Amino acid sequence: MDPRFNLFQNEIALKFGKRFANAALVIDQSSLPKATQHLVEIRASQINGCGFCTDMHTKDATAAGETQVRLNLVAAWREATVFTEPERAALALSEEGTRLADAHHGVSDETWAQVRKHYDDDQIAALVSLVALINAANRINVIVRNPAGSYEPGMFASMTS
Repeated sequence: MDPRFNLFQNEIALKFGKRFANAALVIDQSSLPKATQHLVEIRASQINGCGFCTDMHTKDATAAGETQVRLNLVAAWREATVFTEPERAALALSEEGTRLADAHHGVSDETWAQVRKHYDDDQIAALVSLVALINAANRINVIVRNPAGSYEPGMFASMTS
């Protein structure tokens, strides 16, 4: 399957992609735990039906040492015993922040209280930014129907400056 539009062969898309990757670098370099970052990226990508991002972030998580059991259970995190309370708070925020159109109140007070309990202000800033960024990436890739399966960990490292 070919994408509708090749973002990697368009000057404007490449310029945007570079800035997007640099924004992601701010989050990557934050104190928000890497495992949490991967879980949030995977869960939002699953909800949004973004195969490209689901492929990318599960492979990046695996390369970073994430276990197969945890990756297999991200979609069913509420019923799984393998996630910490802070990770559960981040996954709830990821879901509620991704499904804004489905819930007119957005992120619940209960979820926000759990996030505040488990993360400091810098981590919260990174977490909220990550939810926004992964949702934007999902939308870009779903719109152009970027196919999944060919991602290799680190293949976009040259996008950051």
